[in-house]
Amino acid sequence: MARYNFGQGEYKYFTYPLPTIIEKLRSEFYPYLAHLANQWYQQLNIETLYPKVYREYLQKCHILEQTRPTPLILKYEMGDYNCLHQDIYGTEIFPLQMTMLLSQPYQDFTGGEFVLTEQRPRMQSRVEVVSLHCGDGVIFPVSQRPIEGKRGFYRVNMRHGVSRLHSGNRYTLGIIFHDAR
Repeated sequence: MARYNFGQGEYKYFTYPLPTIIEKLRSEFYPYLAHLANQWYQQLNIETLYPKVYREYLQKCHILEQTRPTPLILKYEMGDYNCLHQDIYGTEIFPLQMTMLLSQPYQDFTGGEFVLTEQRPRMQSRVEVVSLHCGDGVIFPVSQRPIEGKRGFYRVNMRHGVSRLHSGNRYTLGIIFHDAR
């Protein structure tokens, strides 16, 4: 991560063919998330419609030459962190992604909280710390989400990251649904 100024830590992307469990997580979560993504886009008056079947969505990515898989394993050691960012790997972006914690807080590591920021127009950013235990997952926006205001829905920019680890090792599985260029 440090090489690209993303923070400190290590990440490794999986390659095709993906391990069965990761392929299963992507394909089984996708239909529910596609339904939510379609609702979000309708609220924001965006004319994108995600297919119900994950294989069809991946074909769309591949047509746009986004053929590299994006699921990854992240490893953090004492002092490591992940800067606030968005996982955008090409023109085709699925608006939701998932992270699963593979280590136990206060047993395997301390610090290293998962952090989301919401950058609201003409307001200060709002931060949310998501407490996870080993095996827990969180589904969150890749880059934007709708918020209902006085005049209807509007977009807020989202970023995510991991705070500095105070001790131990923290492992995370990241499931991003769009493929990369």
